[in-house]
Amino acid sequence: MLVSLSELREKEVIDVDTGARIGYIDDVEIDSETSSAAALIVYGRPRFFGLFGREEDIIIKCSEIKLIGEDAILISTADSSKSTYKHSFRVKSLSK
Repeated sequence: MLVSLSELREKEVIDVDTGARIGYIDDVEIDSETSSAAALIVYGRPRFFGLFGREEDIIIKCSEIKLIGEDAILISTADSSKSTYKHSFRVKSLSK
């Protein structure tokens, strides 16, 4: 199955193990030796409207992809040694 980057960018990435909605594909990492896709990249979410930078980028190895459907890309990170994404909104209290 051949899929273009513009088609991938329209699909939402969902982790089937946790049900987490990861985001949309922003970039593709290419292996220069084999000329094939090595990973999909979802850019990190902006922190406080981008004023405090971004969270870390999410790198999804091709081995983690279980299904590329019409509307979504299903991944499973249960087999990988570490989860490369974490999307949560954190608020620190300023009171002493």
